[in-house]
Amino acid sequence: MRARLEALIDEMLDGHILLAEALSEFERLYIKKALARNKDHLSKTAQALGIHRNTISKRVGEYQKVKRPMARAARGGAR
Repeated sequence: MRARLEALIDEMLDGHILLAEALSEFERLYIKKALARNKDHLSKTAQALGIHRNTISKRVGEYQKVKRPMARAARGGAR
């Protein structure tokens, strides 16, 4: 796994991905995958990740806020 991760990091560095962006994207995908494994059950996901349920809830809410404006833009603007 370490070799795959190092290859991904090399690719990201070559693409000039900033650390903050990489960390944010990793966290978002990690939580999303954990939620899927736990059938979107927040408490079970939080326990599996070793964080508080409120942290998961807050992060998911933040991800949805970011996603909504993009969905509006795809439909042709806000209504």
